[in-house]
Amino acid sequence: MGNFSVAIDGPAGAGKSTLAKAAARAMGFIYVDTGAIYRTVGFAAKRAGIAPDDAAGVTALLPGLSIDITYIGDTQHMLLDGEDVSDWIRTPEMSDYASNVSAMPAVRAYLMDMQRQMAERYNVIMDGRDIGTVVLPNAGLKVFLTAAVEKRAARRHLELAEKGINTTFEEVLRDMRIRDERDSNREAAPLRAAEDAVILDTGDLTLEESIQALLDLIQARMSEGGMV
Repeated sequence: MGNFSVAIDGPAGAGKSTLAKAAARAMGFIYVDTGAIYRTVGFAAKRAGIAPDDAAGVTALLPGLSIDITYIGDTQHMLLDGEDVSDWIRTPEMSDYASNVSAMPAVRAYLMDMQRQMAERYNVIMDGRDIGTVVLPNAGLKVFLTAAVEKRAARRHLELAEKGINTTFEEVLRDMRIRDERDSNREAAPLRAAEDAVILDTGDLTLEESIQALLDLIQARMSEGGMV
């Protein structure tokens, strides 16, 4: 019997990684944070002095990159040329880099195989912007996770504050609206729900309720396929 894959898409701040991690832990699946992979490309570009919107510069950088995913326990770590850069890629600046480089067709093509190979080797929960529409079009379950932008911004603002990153709610809200616009209107794999995706709005749900809602969807779909 083949592996089971769950594709979770949605806008920034919808809670994709938090819910995907928790569900993967509960199900014994591998969690694949695709955003971290794009952030790693962005970090490599910044380190090389390349602007986030310099498509030619970023494309020229790709052949020389060595990007790997490793796991410590069930936590994903990103390696760039053998160096663990997992902490360095989690800043607001790297969010901007990731949003820009992920819109570049050359970058998406470069990383596509890495993402698909993970789903071939393991039971995975993979989150991003185009997992159900492009990366894993045959995923066993596709979920489009969403919430009102104000609620997403409030969550992200709290998350940044807990990490000691000083910013205002208004700044986070503005940046999130800009990113929503960019992600939804880019030419390469724009953010949208797959036609067969289940829409899960977590705006009025607690974290525990959101996790349980996702687990219920996964277990129901696997039962339909005779996998549980």
